[in-house]
Amino acid sequence: MTRKKTGNYTKKYEIELSQIIEQNSIPTFVIDHEHRVIHYNRACENLTGILAKDMIGTKNQWKAFYPNKRPVMADLLVDSVSEDIIKKHYGDKFKKSDVIKGGYEAEGFFSHLGEDGKWLFFTAAPLKNPDGKIIGALETLQDITERKRAEAAIIESQIRYRTLLDFVPYPIVVTTLDRKIFYINPAFSDVFGWSQKEIAGKKIPYIPDNLKEDANKNFMVLKKKKALQRYITKRKTKDGRIIDVAVTATLYSGFHNEPGGILEIMRDITWEIWNEKRQKAILRISQSLPEYPDLEELLDFISREIKRLTNTEGALVILLDEEKQELFFMGAAFDDEDREKRVKGIRFGLTELVAGEVIRTGEPVIVHDTSKTEHSYPERDKKFGYHTRNFLLVPLRSGERIIGVLGAINIKEGQFDQSHVELLSMVAGTVALSVENARFSHEIKKAYRKLSENNRAKDKAINHLSHELKTPLSVLGGSLKILENKLKALPDKKWKSAMDRATRNLERLSQIQDEAEDIMQGIPMTKILCDNYMDLIEHFMAKEMGELPAFKTVREKIEKLLTPKEPKPVVFDPAKMTKERIIALKPLFSHRKIDIIQRIKPCSCISMPVDAFNKIIDGNNAVAQNAYYH
Repeated sequence: MTRKKTGNYTKKYEIELSQIIEQNSIPTFVIDHEHRVIHYNRACENLTGILAKDMIGTKNQWKAFYPNKRPVMADLLVDSVSEDIIKKHYGDKFKKSDVIKGGYEAEGFFSHLGEDGKWLFFTAAPLKNPDGKIIGALETLQDITERKRAEAAIIESQIRYRTLLDFVPYPIVVTTLDRKIFYINPAFSDVFGWSQKEIAGKKIPYIPDNLKEDANKNFMVLKKKKALQRYITKRKTKDGRIIDVAVTATLYSGFHNEPGGILEIMRDITWEIWNEKRQKAILRISQSLPEYPDLEELLDFISREIKRLTNTEGALVILLDEEKQELFFMGAAFDDEDREKRVKGIRFGLTELVAGEVIRTGEPVIVHDTSKTEHSYPERDKKFGYHTRNFLLVPLRSGERIIGVLGAINIKEGQFDQSHVELLSMVAGTVALSVENARFSHEIKKAYRKLSENNRAKDKAINHLSHELKTPLSVLGGSLKILENKLKALPDKKWKSAMDRATRNLERLSQIQDEAEDIMQGIPMTKILCDNYMDLIEHFMAKEMGELPAFKTVREKIEKLLTPKEPKPVVFDPAKMTKERIIALKPLFSHRKIDIIQRIKPCSCISMPVDAFNKIIDGNNAVAQNAYYH
């Protein structure tokens, strides 16, 4: 009776279990310890297309999934195989179940299920009796084809978009809302230096410290407005360079249309800004050059422009004294004005500074760190009262000659690079002619001042001579009168002729003294001669024509004609005037074999008396002097 009741209970339990499996919406099949299919529910029929009556009682469970006979996951659990055996059949696509003890789960694509194949997620678990012995296994199946197709579509879309973004020539960065990197395109790596691998999931340290507050403000605006149209800012590259960028940013949506992250498109506009600034600077400098005819003022102006354009602590214009082979500083601009005054007038030998090497080779020089160079220049820094950390030097050319060097000292941000070299070279090319002209004008003024000093010295000498002659001549004149009176007692033939000669020469000396005095008073020799013979002319005219009232008028006109006029300054082209003056001087040395080498270039007009300019050319021209004195 007991055995009958137990049997009935077991049978009833099996029927109920069979009904549960059959009615379950999850495709399920069960095998016993001999690998025979004992349950194959309707959901499993619908999934596999195989009827339960064709499967139950057989070991053909593999036919639902594979073209050739092989164990399914349930078969492997019934045989209690090791994980290595499971891996042999399923590779890395399986794992232990997190829910069922002793169970395993996996997923795979089964090409012969349905028309186009199906993706299945399946879980298998062993069935054990009360003694713990495996008596079979249950396997459930889940059709995940639609999910896999959706994932594939998403992946395909991601690949498509990533491929598109990869080919965008501008830097693109996609971050989470907390600014951690999700994606950067190759253009970003090219511009900024970081790769996707080294910064994925991290924050990029590319915002300069002085712009972090602005970046946070822009982020708050972005969160509020969902987008930021083109704004200009600066970013830092991996190697420490600061570049100008135009940024457009937007929030992209995640699940439930909530903000998922930030997409930024940047464009490196460093060169555009630099080029625009450079063009404006060259135009401004070109327009301003005529305002600085004075050499020192011109060089100070150029130094200020260089300092501003390169964002440095100081800038210099170093000129070459070709005669002395020395470098000297006439123009400077520093943050400290006292240093500007200290630098001016300092001289160095051509080999004492790097500037000398620039002049010798004609090549620009950049020194990023003076502490790491072979040469140190303590004497230079001592004279300047200033420590030079880094500098840039470019040659200042005038035609084929290098007349000096433009220098920028201690850049405040980043490092000197080729763009700075190009900028300073353009400035040098723009100002070189003006520097040469101003230098020429400066030398003319120096020569004119020297000539004026010489004239004053000459006038002083003549004045001194005139005064010194007066007394001796008066004494000699009186002495000759006394001597003449004493000699009158003697016959004339013994002394008269000698006395006449002495008297004539004494009169000549007195005349020279008078002429010297007249010269000091500004009376030209023509007028002096005219004054000496005016009475004689008047006598001859009266004798031939009689006494005429008009003679007074004639005399006044002659005096007016011969009276020197005050020289007036005239504006003229010194280059053109110099050429004309050399042509005028050529006849003076036509009898000599001389080659005239001219280095005359166009320059700004100057204002001074033409006669004074001619004296400078005549008096300081070695060829002209040879012509005069040889």
